Amino acid sequence: MDFSSINWLAVVVCVVVSMISGFLWYHPKTFFPVWWKGIGKSDDGAGMEGAGASTWILTIIAAFIQAVFVALFLVNMGSNTLAAGMQAGFVIWLGIIAPTNLVNKLFAGHGLKVWAIEAGNHLVNMLLFGAILASWQ
Repeated sequence: MDFSSINWLAVVVCVVVSMISGFLWYHPKTFFPVWWKGIGKSDDGAGMEGAGASTWILTIIAAFIQAVFVALFLVNMGSNTLAAGMQAGFVIWLGIIAPTNLVNKLFAGHGLKVWAIEAGNHLVNMLLFGAILASWQ
């Protein structure tokens, strides 16, 4: 792994983009109400105030790690165009993220609707990460 090949500014942009896309994806006017109900919560989302600093810090760290490894994947694959980056992001999502998340959701008893919402957010992020990182090498 050649970490010197990574555009660190692009990685930081991916983290910011991930936070923005997550905010939009799980906004009360988009998927949040259906997702919240699907994970078994009965109130209007008031429990989200319980997401303390550690939740947000770990979320940012997770997005950072994902962006770093997407960048490494793209460098190793020689993907340096927008289309190639998005294709790589899709392949990462399809082959690793979506099936892993599916198993987790099914065994948690959350079902396909919750999986589709969560996996959809990951798909958007992987497509955006691939596009940003491949175009900005």
